[in-house]
Amino acid sequence: MTRISGAGFATASAVAAFALLFTSGCTTKNYVRSQTEPVIQKTNELDDATAANNRAIHDVDTRAQAGIQQAQNSANQAQQSAQNATQAANGAQQSAQEAVNRADSLAGVIANLDNYKQVGDVSVTFGFNKSILTRADKDQLDQFGAQLGTTPNYILEVTGGTDSTGSKAYNYGLSDRRAMAVVQYLASKYNVPPHKFYLVGLGKDEEVASNATPAGRAKNRHVEVQLLSNAANSNAPTTQGTATPPSGSGAGAPSAQ
Repeated sequence: MTRISGAGFATASAVAAFALLFTSGCTTKNYVRSQTEPVIQKTNELDDATAANNRAIHDVDTRAQAGIQQAQNSANQAQQSAQNATQAANGAQQSAQEAVNRADSLAGVIANLDNYKQVGDVSVTFGFNKSILTRADKDQLDQFGAQLGTTPNYILEVTGGTDSTGSKAYNYGLSDRRAMAVVQYLASKYNVPPHKFYLVGLGKDEEVASNATPAGRAKNRHVEVQLLSNAANSNAPTTQGTATPPSGSGAGAPSAQ
């Protein structure tokens, strides 16, 4: 039987304890590693997903901003086009107003007036304080305008009026707007040159019916167009003088008169 001294036993015990401690330490480290590695991996995956989401959000924001800018550019272009169209329309309207003839009567303005015969006429009425053509008005003007292409050497005498409501100056401007609404419709749809129109007697307060009744006032809110043809003359009508604004226009009349 082998005897172990006290010192040897102590040494052996120390070695055994160290071995046990080393083994326990390794086991603990492995356990900790096994528990933390999935967490670390999951954290890395979340970081990657967050970064990918941020990139996606940035891309969407960039595309959205580009789309908004493109839409804004398109809107600006459309607005500019609309403004250009409005300016062109206003310019055409102004040109038409300046080009048509205005006179108190055709006498002294049209040479050989007696040679002109009325071959057609049309009358349209307007609502109270209105100068816009209705669909029914346009239908009447279309029936009238259909004969313009086959009528030789014609002129159009345009007269307009209002009821007695309002001041004379205001009603003069209103009658002018109504007459010009008819002129512009016929000129644009049937290619009638402005110089063929003669706006006659605007603001003269010539009633076609009594203003004492609503029905009479409705009839006075009208524009009448007479088609006059000089079939005996192959040349276009000539003027004897310059058409001037009606003497009764008063203050407040449109500047083109």
